Amino acid sequence: MKLTDLFGGSSGASADQFPDPAIDLKEDPTGAPQSVVLGGGCFWCTEAVFVKLDGVISVISGYAGGSAETADYKAVCSGTTDHAEVIRVRFDSSRITFGQLLKVFFAVAHDPTHLNRQGNDIGRQYRSAVFYADDEQRKVAEAYIQQLREAKVFEAPIVTTLEPLEQFFEAEEYHQNFAARNPAQPYVAAIAAPKVRKLEKAFADKLKKAT
Repeated sequence: MKLTDLFGGSSGASADQFPDPAIDLKEDPTGAPQSVVLGGGCFWCTEAVFVKLDGVISVISGYAGGSAETADYKAVCSGTTDHAEVIRVRFDSSRITFGQLLKVFFAVAHDPTHLNRQGNDIGRQYRSAVFYADDEQRKVAEAYIQQLREAKVFEAPIVTTLEPLEQFFEAEEYHQNFAARNPAQPYVAAIAAPKVRKLEKAFADKLKKAT
């Protein structure tokens, strides 16, 4: 069994099967950064993908869906809280849109057909989720999921939940920028690195320019 099979990744759909969102959010006329909170399994891996995108200002690993009292790694990993491991992506909407971030989320960052798991990471804390900040984000996410269903991009049903963002709790410092700081760590090498390589191949036109 391959490590990608063991731990999970994309569902087998190639990135070029994913349509651009038919409905998207408009660019913020004030130029203020926007943000989206996404849950797609281990936040080390999703962070590693989104930091590469042009227009992404910052990616912070954290927790969403539960209370402040249980917003710590040990509690969340127990599977007894309502939290999901998430990332908060702040982005410049003049350079990358909310809908394009969703496209990367579904095409590369995780498998949205796995219920409460990503590979061997099992539990509600690893659920596929979009924590929407407002009704406009919810509508765009809902429309894009329906678009993927109608296009039959995945063989299995999409199980991504749409949940209102009550509060985002930043994860412990050692989780931040984890993949970049620990490239040889076995989990990072086996799971995060292949996702990044897939991103670089499928979305080369959306990557940050090398400095």
